[in-house]
Amino acid sequence: MNKKIIVGVVVGIAVLFILWYLASPLFIDSPVDEPSPVTSIGSTNLGVEEIYSGSFIGADSFHKVSGDAKIIEDSGVRYLRLEDFESINGPDLKVYLSEDLEAESYISLGDLKGNIGDQNYELPSEVDFEMYDKVLIWCEQFSVLFGSADLEKA
Repeated sequence: MNKKIIVGVVVGIAVLFILWYLASPLFIDSPVDEPSPVTSIGSTNLGVEEIYSGSFIGADSFHKVSGDAKIIEDSGVRYLRLEDFESINGPDLKVYLSEDLEAESYISLGDLKGNIGDQNYELPSEVDFEMYDKVLIWCEQFSVLFGSADLEKA
């Protein structure tokens, strides 16, 4: 066999592998359905309180995100809860609390657990929601915003 053909086949396979790695998350959904970390919210359960909430919007016509973000507190422990959440999937998606939409100043809550469904993230106790008033779905690998929710007092 000709060396050029062998090199071409190897390069072609490598290019296909890289394209699959980059594009496949866009087509594969990862559903999650976590129950609320607290049994109820409101006046019926003392100590449980929804303190901030907001609705997600996509960053643009391709990066679509929807659902609700809620900060809830139960006996001094705070959680970010994503409800009715849906996002286009992507590589290396993270959940941030941020001061801005460019993620220049943020607190990482870790990997997005799934691109569809309800999910919870325990929050550090020292978070100042007057400063970190945005929830971002952020592609860390490419520094791209997928969507955001502005948090307002509930």
